[in-house]
Amino acid sequence: MSPSRSTTTWAERHAPAHVVVDRDGDILHYSPRTGKYIEPATGMPTRHLLDMARRGLRLDLRHALNEAMEKRRPVERLNVAFEIDDRVQNVNLLIEPFGDNAGDPLFLVLFTDVGAPRRAQEPQQESAAGDEDGAVKRLETELRETRERLQSSIEEYESGVEELNSTNEELQSMNEELQSTNEELETSKEELQSVNEELQTVNSELISKMEELDRSNTDLKNILDSTQVATIFLDRNMIIRNFTSSATAIFNLIPTDLGRPLTDIVSRLEGNGELNQDIGSVLEKGKLVERRVRRAGGSTHYLMRVIPYSAGPSGLEGALVTFVEVTALVEAEAHQKSLVEELNHRVRNVLTIVNAIARQTLAKKRSPADFADAFMGRIQAMSRTYTLVSREGWGEVELKEILGNEVAANGKQRITAEGPPVAFRPSAALALSLVFHELATNATKYGALSTPKGRVAVRWAMRAASAQALVLTWDENAGRAIKKPSAKGFGLELIERELKSALGGTIKFNWGSRGLKAQISIPADPRRFNVRPANAN
Repeated sequence: MSPSRSTTTWAERHAPAHVVVDRDGDILHYSPRTGKYIEPATGMPTRHLLDMARRGLRLDLRHALNEAMEKRRPVERLNVAFEIDDRVQNVNLLIEPFGDNAGDPLFLVLFTDVGAPRRAQEPQQESAAGDEDGAVKRLETELRETRERLQSSIEEYESGVEELNSTNEELQSMNEELQSTNEELETSKEELQSVNEELQTVNSELISKMEELDRSNTDLKNILDSTQVATIFLDRNMIIRNFTSSATAIFNLIPTDLGRPLTDIVSRLEGNGELNQDIGSVLEKGKLVERRVRRAGGSTHYLMRVIPYSAGPSGLEGALVTFVEVTALVEAEAHQKSLVEELNHRVRNVLTIVNAIARQTLAKKRSPADFADAFMGRIQAMSRTYTLVSREGWGEVELKEILGNEVAANGKQRITAEGPPVAFRPSAALALSLVFHELATNATKYGALSTPKGRVAVRWAMRAASAQALVLTWDENAGRAIKKPSAKGFGLELIERELKSALGGTIKFNWGSRGLKAQISIPADPRRFNVRPANAN
């Protein structure tokens, strides 16, 4: 876990409950413990704060939020009472602008409880001894706030009426414009019908010319088709003069498309407008254009060349567009880039983990020798696991192999393992190896492996209680009672932290008459591990 993430977690754990909303009132971020003040609204899912706020908070939240948005300054509402089940809770609301983005402002909404929840029939205790002056002040404050809410509601109502009147006038104006537009569309329809008839006449002439070109270019077409290179011949007006059969995999071309502009043909390439610009540039400047293009969906890549088409003394008469498939080359480049990025990411993670382990180990150990022994043991555990995951090509690693690393380092004949085939992802495997290392180290120093006849049995299975989970039991038989440590050491902290952060799991310890017994529960999640069939390799 990185230091920045630890700081954020600490702040969210100790800061008041809060949410961050945008100028529309939609929640962009929740802090912990906000369920006391907001809850999912009935009906369609929504992220709007006012829809999700508990009854009793909505009115004050609405007015305070509107005031903060209009004046762009902090707004506070004190001693706002709302019901939680059969009790009443008072809370202070603070809404203030968050960040300095004037174009899309954000607002921080803080909830601070005032006293403990009380029953609905119980009066709120005064700050001193419940004297009459305090009650009068509280009533005057509530009356003043009620007046402010009423005044704000009246202003909102009047504003709403004005907006409705304005909207009605706009709708009437739009209705008149739509009537006028409808008349214009009727006229345009007649013109389009005339244009369509003209296009049909032109199309008939083009078909006749295409047939003549087909007869004169049969031999050339056969030669081009045999090259397996998608090729399209264009004239200076981007009219298709000829194309090879391979081009139909890129454009929706059929034989009757000869004589049509290439811009009228639907292509399967991304960024078809750039292709038209490239062809226009070649036709204008007479210089070759070459770039890589991709098929829609990203499945196939081509090297596209737009070449000037010269007809001898007459000069430039068009362009030749060719497409050569280079998918294998692009995939190889992408794979290489992915490997480099993955390596950089994992190196950063390793350095972060090593730094955290070094700092925590140094803080818990009293002498350099103790620090070196504990630190090197943890680093070696990480190294052994990285050897496993690199051997598997950064794929999944069997639970038995992860445990086997620590078994080999802490007494192979005295640790047994039993359970179904379970394979962990690389990051989860690293966290689990650190857990096994700490358990095995503790057993070697203080537990079952510190006695000649001590044994450790490790068992795991998938169990379904409220949810599917992998339950792993570390059972030490030392032949004698093991005392519970008086203080939590870094090893236990490391176990709990790795289980929680990397595996989302928990661990329970039981110090009994025969030794330590620990039960680890890891929720089923394919992003962390997979249970393989019993006959899997």
